[in-house]
Amino acid sequence: MSPIEVVYDNPVTCDTRVAWASVPEELTQPRRQAVLAELRELLKARDAVLVAHYYVHPDLQDLAEATGGLVADSLEMARFGKNHPAHTLVVAGVRFMGETAKILSPEKTVLMPRLDAECSLDLGCPEADFAAFCAAHPEREVVVYSNTSAAVKARADWVVTSGCAVAVVRHLHQQGKKILWAPDRHLGDYVARETGADLLSWQGSCIVHDEFKVQELKDLKASLPHALVLVHPESPREIIALADRVGSTRGILEAAATPGVNTFIVATDNGMFHKLRQTYPEKHFIEAPTAGSGATCRSCAHCPWMSMNGLENLRTVLLQGGPEIVIDPVLIPRARLPIDRMLEFTRASAIPAAAGLVPHIGAA
Repeated sequence: MSPIEVVYDNPVTCDTRVAWASVPEELTQPRRQAVLAELRELLKARDAVLVAHYYVHPDLQDLAEATGGLVADSLEMARFGKNHPAHTLVVAGVRFMGETAKILSPEKTVLMPRLDAECSLDLGCPEADFAAFCAAHPEREVVVYSNTSAAVKARADWVVTSGCAVAVVRHLHQQGKKILWAPDRHLGDYVARETGADLLSWQGSCIVHDEFKVQELKDLKASLPHALVLVHPESPREIIALADRVGSTRGILEAAATPGVNTFIVATDNGMFHKLRQTYPEKHFIEAPTAGSGATCRSCAHCPWMSMNGLENLRTVLLQGGPEIVIDPVLIPRARLPIDRMLEFTRASAIPAAAGLVPHIGAA
């Protein structure tokens, strides 16, 4: 069975129109303040902690930190929730992040502002098709990126983040193992080039990172010779080739601390810019272009499903106490095994699972 080429932006696989139509309107300032005050009380009343991804609305990021929660990548969100004493975890992000939190904390209630906030990588790798792909290549070690469903994780030997994928695959390659990788073909290509592993990849991609434009980024880089280009490894190879640093969300944050550099061109979801500007208010961050020079929108890099998270739907789910993330109990131990395997490997190797610099190319 050959790798499946995933087709996006259609009603069967990945209909972004529905997601964009579900993005909540911006609240008036009086309503915003009232809802934020109510949410603080609701989180306390429900013994809940809010964890938010870097890509969601700034209000949700700020609320998470103001109420003792966390803003982070998907794995750190889940790990924080597992270790927090709250009985309810509220995950502002996309569905696979809520599922990962539930896998690590099956005894807790896991809520999300919108359960139908999806991810193109997850949607583009349905469990039945992926199981058939694995069955066709039984000689390969199955390594899946964290941006996958609980069912796909349960079919894997390893779950990895962008921060530890290179180290894990290099370790397996040194053991003489061939790799079956899913779902992001760009991250898979990056990992294969870094490790030299025999890697057969599912042909999915992130609809945001797939849109960065090579020539326009070259032109922007030439116009700003003192700027550093920071690129997420879910981007195409040609974009990565233009990067000064390649990093996960956390890796990009760390790279922005580079001394003596005040301007950065950043190729990732523009939700990341809130935390970058908060952390480094004296520095200048420019969005990498996602459209040609004649387009109205030069930088439109934002996930429609991340945009579905808002203060009002967070209020609704806390008032109602649901719906909550539910995973088949049979799947949970199977999905947790490859995650625990990654965590143990990163602990033993002193490698941060969520971020970190890798030789020759920067942050993974």
